[in-house]
Amino acid sequence: MNTAQFTPAGTLTAEDLGRIHLIGVGGVGMSGLARLFLTRGLPVSGSELREWPSLAGLRALGGTIHMSHEVSNLDGVDTVVYSSAIPQDHLEMVEARRRGLRVLHRSEALAAAMTGRRTLAVAGTHGKTTTTSMVTMVLQQAGVDPSFVIGGEISEVGSGAHHGTGEYFVVEADESDRSFLIYRPYVSIITNVEADHLNTYGDLANLEATFAEFARLTDPDGFIITCADDPGGRRLAETLRAEGRRVYTYGESADADLRMSEMVSSAQGVRYLAEIDGRSLGEIRLPVPGRHMGLNSASAVLAAYLLGLPVEAGEAALAAFPGVRRRFERKGVADGVLVYDEYAYHPTSMTLALRTLREVAGDGRLIVVFQPYRLYRTRDLQAEIADALGIADELVLLEVFGPGELRQPGEGSAALVEAVSLPAGQKIFVDSWDDAPVEVARRVRPGDVVVTMGAPPISLMGDQLLDALAARTGGAAAGTTGLGAAVDPDGAASTAG
Repeated sequence: MNTAQFTPAGTLTAEDLGRIHLIGVGGVGMSGLARLFLTRGLPVSGSELREWPSLAGLRALGGTIHMSHEVSNLDGVDTVVYSSAIPQDHLEMVEARRRGLRVLHRSEALAAAMTGRRTLAVAGTHGKTTTTSMVTMVLQQAGVDPSFVIGGEISEVGSGAHHGTGEYFVVEADESDRSFLIYRPYVSIITNVEADHLNTYGDLANLEATFAEFARLTDPDGFIITCADDPGGRRLAETLRAEGRRVYTYGESADADLRMSEMVSSAQGVRYLAEIDGRSLGEIRLPVPGRHMGLNSASAVLAAYLLGLPVEAGEAALAAFPGVRRRFERKGVADGVLVYDEYAYHPTSMTLALRTLREVAGDGRLIVVFQPYRLYRTRDLQAEIADALGIADELVLLEVFGPGELRQPGEGSAALVEAVSLPAGQKIFVDSWDDAPVEVARRVRPGDVVVTMGAPPISLMGDQLLDALAARTGGAAAGTTGLGAAVDPDGAASTAG
């Protein structure tokens, strides 16, 4: 079990950090933090091994990016920031300690950036990134200009971080390594509590106890929001209310504080009626499909309502919600085949995403290209992941992405593909990245929907799939993002953020 300890949030500010260097700065979480510091006018450098799309934006803001890991990268640096993906014996970590530099985990550096603000922290087993994005857009629409750091980029905005002028700071709080326990939120939003990260927590009971510990860190003048439809969230609410804490719930359950009713999800989006304290808030509409998207949006509406912000602002923001990159992201179309990208890797979020993609596919088939994320999760939740993948019509499975993990005999995707209930001809394990686009192009036909799903590297395959499909007719793919350069998925190991 991971027993890492982090320093609780205190009086340290971002400006106290001096010249900041981030190891693995291309990872989504790390690049967002770097962007935040740069927009605050702080000197930032970072080291990477691969030219990730986020790096161009950091350079444009004045960041110095070293495309190698070297001890000389730390010259002139005051504070070194690392993520849980960076091993303690990393050469820059070792050198930073030898020089006596301040060394902070990403969460500790983020806590320093939040000093003096009212933090809205979004936690949960899944749905965090989308929910954090929705809360951010609702607050922006209300005119309060929040700062934010999100574990993804809001589509069309192209950024996962911003230094705002207002009193609120919206942050995605990561439970995977217990680091969310250093935050001191004014508002805590917990989307769900399900078994995951059992390498850290051991069992669900310990995970639930830690979420309760996180919720207890909420400012007494603030409040806690949980999902009434989620069993773990409901148990958490009952525990905290018994302690006299201010807890509000949302969902379709009859006893939810924000009650959702008449929810409808289609390929065009999701809509539902919202009611709180006997007052109708009217119809909430989202242009992205999925009942889980509706649930995520309800937490944002509830937070805004409890903060005294105009309900109309929430309705307008959600009606224009553009989605989040890697969360049901449409990559493009080629030869009559739609290609999406989706970050889901936990079986519950996979099931929700694949059911929604079924709605989009209509009469077409659903082909899933899946890269599992972490060996321990693939092992511990193999049956549940296999059940989720069984929703597909065809499955192309890549090897597990597990930087720093040692594969034991019988572990990995070869075992997982056998557990999926699809007939042998409708599922295949490919151990070569370059073989996957070829295999997909061989299997799909016009009218089908393809989704790349799972670990971070798989997001780079969407454009390669579109190119392979376009090559069948000699045409060009429409709607690609231009991120389709050839990639070695194992090369991303040191960049996770």
